[in-house]
Amino acid sequence: MDISSWVDHHAAFTPEKVAIRFEGTDYTWADLARRVARLSAVLRNELSVKTGDRVGYLGLNSPELVALFFACARIGAITVPLNWRLTLNEHQVMIADFEPRVLFVEPDYYDHAIRLGKSIGNAELVGMSDVPAGWFAYHNLKTHVGDGLKGAQGAGPDSPLLICYTSGATGAPKGAILNQNAFFFNAINSTHMHELTSQDRVLTNLPMFHVGGLNILTFPAFHIGATVIMHPAFDVEATLDAIEREAITLTVLVPAQIDAMMAHPKWSTTDFSSLRVVDTGSTFVADKLILGLQERGVAVGNIYGCTETAPIATALTRHDTHKVGSVGKAALHCEIRLVDDDGNDVPQGVSGEILVRGPNLMTGYWNQPELSAEVLKGGWYHTADMAHADEEGFLYIDDRKKDMIISGGENIYPAELENVLAEYDALAEAAVVGKRHDKWGEVPVVFAVAKLGISVAKPDILELFVDVLAHFKHPKEVIFVDALPRNAMGKILKHELRDMIKD
Repeated sequence: MDISSWVDHHAAFTPEKVAIRFEGTDYTWADLARRVARLSAVLRNELSVKTGDRVGYLGLNSPELVALFFACARIGAITVPLNWRLTLNEHQVMIADFEPRVLFVEPDYYDHAIRLGKSIGNAELVGMSDVPAGWFAYHNLKTHVGDGLKGAQGAGPDSPLLICYTSGATGAPKGAILNQNAFFFNAINSTHMHELTSQDRVLTNLPMFHVGGLNILTFPAFHIGATVIMHPAFDVEATLDAIEREAITLTVLVPAQIDAMMAHPKWSTTDFSSLRVVDTGSTFVADKLILGLQERGVAVGNIYGCTETAPIATALTRHDTHKVGSVGKAALHCEIRLVDDDGNDVPQGVSGEILVRGPNLMTGYWNQPELSAEVLKGGWYHTADMAHADEEGFLYIDDRKKDMIISGGENIYPAELENVLAEYDALAEAAVVGKRHDKWGEVPVVFAVAKLGISVAKPDILELFVDVLAHFKHPKEVIFVDALPRNAMGKILKHELRDMIKD
């Protein structure tokens, strides 16, 4: 069966139970089942979406995005939720790569979608409200397709369901492909980790264009039949209000969100008693954030994973929160190895590269078979992350992809910024590293070497990134040096640059 069967089964068992609460409106399981059936028919019959076609979505979290995922699952199409924080240039590169058959667009992004121009090819554009000329109107489409498509429509566990873009060492975006089986087993991993039941009330305010917002708790909640309280995006006061008013039991908050909540006047008065656990992670988590939650009586869980692992690869449960700084043990349906450069397992306490194996892994990167084969050698995903295990088998991350910067829960690859800097003729060379930051976890810092006889100032460097990369990727500091440190082979020694700004 495809995963849209989850919705139909819950609609049969508990039709009037709330599946999603969004901006004051309740969507029961029966409501969601009808939406999925009708949208499946719209995609297949009116928009001519075939098995394997890609369907993009540009907008915030919404019940419509959830229905689209399940509708695509039913007909074997692939959903591609776009990061609305990215620039026009970044979206054009991604869209040219996955070639959408249809692109759904929320009103706030109409102008952006129009400016995408030729990169969208022959894709049909569907607006979620009043639409520009030549577009389909979402609410008109779904009103005249009868009862829609119900039951299996030829898709199944091996059908690809999601392409989620993540950058890499080259700075070019990579589309990780997750099939329906990955969603299913990730949901089981989450259920086991969180002791998730149909009685839980999950708060989702992380963006669902990332697997963190999508798959740590949201889709596992749909699998088990829990209720999801969904916000379009993160808002500090709305989050604190929802935790108390909705009696939230589980949520995921990255460190920047926790920091903002702790700084809000309502932090000390909000009733957190319903919360069983708050998951955090994705970057360095300051002790003050963990202690701040624990002082309010909230257990803090931690997860290691990435887009390629759907994402739950390891889990620190609420029963092991005394292991501060650990990301726990291998998730229920995952295997973890720590290996040296020769592929041999390392002893306890010794740092090794994390390898992950399990049915929740991606099947590969879209249009990149060679890279896919390289990172999935022998059926193990080679993360390039380093960790060690203690005497009880709990994992501790030592170095997160070495160069990757994680700022406010967003991955920033220095190569993306360095590619921009390389186009600037006034610089002889430049490198980007991450600097620890109390609020954002890390921020990008540029080390720049000006060409002899040329004067360059910090504003000149910062201006290079405007409208080229998303704002969250922009460097926060520029440090001018006479030369970059290199080894005997000419490789830039980024650990020395990081040491220079460590304090």
